Amino acid sequence: MNLFNNPHALNLTRRHFFQSTGFSLGATALAQLQAAEVAKGTKTGIDAALPETHFPAKCKNIIYLHMVGGPAQMDLYDYKPEMVKHYGEDLPDSIRKGQRLTTMTSGQAKFPVAPSKYRFKQHGKCGMWMNDELLPYTAKMADDMVFIRSMNTEAINHEPAITYMQTGNQVTGRPCLGAWTSYGLGSLNQNLPTFVVMVAKPSNQEQVQAISARLWQSGYLPGEHAAVSFRAAGDPILFINNPPGVTPEVRRTTLNGLNKLNGITAEEFGDPETKTRMAQYEMAYRMQASVPELADISSESAKVLDMYGPDVKKPGSFANTALTARRLVERGVRFVQVYHNNWDHHGNLTGRMPDQCRDVDQPCWALIQDLKRKGLFDSTLVIWGGEFGRTIYSQGGLTKTNYGRDHHPRCFTMWMAGGGSKGGTIYGETDDYSYNIVKDPVHIRDFHATVLHLMGIDHERFAYRYLGLDQKLTGVEKANVIKEMIG
Repeated sequence: MNLFNNPHALNLTRRHFFQSTGFSLGATALAQLQAAEVAKGTKTGIDAALPETHFPAKCKNIIYLHMVGGPAQMDLYDYKPEMVKHYGEDLPDSIRKGQRLTTMTSGQAKFPVAPSKYRFKQHGKCGMWMNDELLPYTAKMADDMVFIRSMNTEAINHEPAITYMQTGNQVTGRPCLGAWTSYGLGSLNQNLPTFVVMVAKPSNQEQVQAISARLWQSGYLPGEHAAVSFRAAGDPILFINNPPGVTPEVRRTTLNGLNKLNGITAEEFGDPETKTRMAQYEMAYRMQASVPELADISSESAKVLDMYGPDVKKPGSFANTALTARRLVERGVRFVQVYHNNWDHHGNLTGRMPDQCRDVDQPCWALIQDLKRKGLFDSTLVIWGGEFGRTIYSQGGLTKTNYGRDHHPRCFTMWMAGGGSKGGTIYGETDDYSYNIVKDPVHIRDFHATVLHLMGIDHERFAYRYLGLDQKLTGVEKANVIKEMIG
């Protein structure tokens, strides 16, 4: 029996243990002897399910920047100059190939091609074509980045698509990537959560997608591996401060009493969630000292604040969350997830995308430079991307200066930087319409397998026993680690 995949067994009392194990003690001892003969990996953190990683890890922290709604790849990173010749023409059936459309455009009489109106240039030694009109800062660090232009998914609507991207499954209730990371690798700081999520407020509020906390829950993993949500305004964490009249001494006495009561319950029933509740109470008590210091960016130099741009002091702005992400990683938070909304450009793309890019462009560049400055870039993987891409054809009206784009799961672009990824890599190609992949497809499960590999985890050997099955982030279908992206 693999004990770290059985949370109930981990919390059994001694009496229950001897009643239920019998001769399995010998098997346990043998497993310990065999484990000693396994080649050494990398030491993991506090309360990690994996005593060691499966092989030496290239990164120990992740900052995942999710652009909610699906950025239009052909307007940012997937340059398609041939489309200028086909402006307004109907998308050829030979390109569409009868592929599924959303109900928002399936009833259109025509699917007119909408070339990007933005300027593209090549950048870096890698020669990556990028929209440097809207992303001038990002363009400066092309050689630090891995561009994945052939991401693809089966999900065509937001809720299943974002759930798929975060959890490896379109059905809700599974653990997300951050929860798997917390479970497998454990904590690097007992005074802060292992997994933190922040929802940045976009400057343009024209069409904000609904997102829910189930995206960062622990699913069937123990509850302590869910993310702790940091708020944009007020106390970073709800109820982190003591109410009026309650001193730290009173709080400590109260927690001691609660822990004794919970300890009795845990011994009687062996419920792992009771242990989780006890651990979370203690974490909350320690965070009362660590979180206020973390949230106070006044200690940062003027040079650093200027690097992130004019919005860095606005609570909840993307710039503010990017700087906070660096501060979290610096203090040992294993996984930081940032959501930035309003990338669902069904209409008025050129009226909204400049605001979106202005929100994220300079702060993303600053985050990479800041991680380098702190000596954290090589050990921190930064991920940027959405849940799917957009169509080359226009949704609704089309002019040469404005258009809209529908959801497109067949191909989209993401990028990674740092954390053992191979900077200056351009991976995957799409056709002239940015509609179909023509070289090196990367499915979500391949992406997850590659990220786990960078953390020193073999996705095939990293499982959790639930409902009689060995559940994995990458599921049961074949997933490939993309070695070309690894430095």
